[in-house]
Amino acid sequence: MKYNIVGRKVNLRDNFKERVEKKLGKFEKIYSEEAEATVTVTLEKNRQTVEVTIRDGSMVYRAESTALEMNDALDAVVDILGGQIRKNKTKLSKKMKADSLEQYLMEFNASDEDAMLDEDYSVVRTKTISVKPLSVEEAILQMNLIGHEFFMFLNSSTNAVNVVYKRKGNTYGLLEPEF
Repeated sequence: MKYNIVGRKVNLRDNFKERVEKKLGKFEKIYSEEAEATVTVTLEKNRQTVEVTIRDGSMVYRAESTALEMNDALDAVVDILGGQIRKNKTKLSKKMKADSLEQYLMEFNASDEDAMLDEDYSVVRTKTISVKPLSVEEAILQMNLIGHEFFMFLNSSTNAVNVVYKRKGNTYGLLEPEF
């Protein structure tokens, strides 16, 4: 796995970078050699936020945690990522070796594993919408008018279907397809 460690408004020490590689090293046996982990540490008002994004082919895992110390935030992020992997165990087991995945899962507390495995992924409602050409700003306004957390639209500048969504802190995100 390749590591990209970035510090925003904070200087990262080598021992923290080594700790990141050690903690995320647990995930190396699950992901391929081409997997890339991006770790971003941000300092804001005595709080440190650690955000980890792991990309491996079409799989993307992301977790974020804020704490007074960056090491505490890193520990929380690793626990969140472990839970996400455990939750998606059936999807991963088809793609990865079953032995290495089982060995990794035994390292984490699997107290609620049965509840997560019984989760049903059935579609209960299908809705058809008309996709109208809009600018990104118009799409955000439309999303806010209908009170949804996301909105799909045809981007008038790129002629591609895009999705705008609400993020934490009253900010917005834009999803664009990559072909």
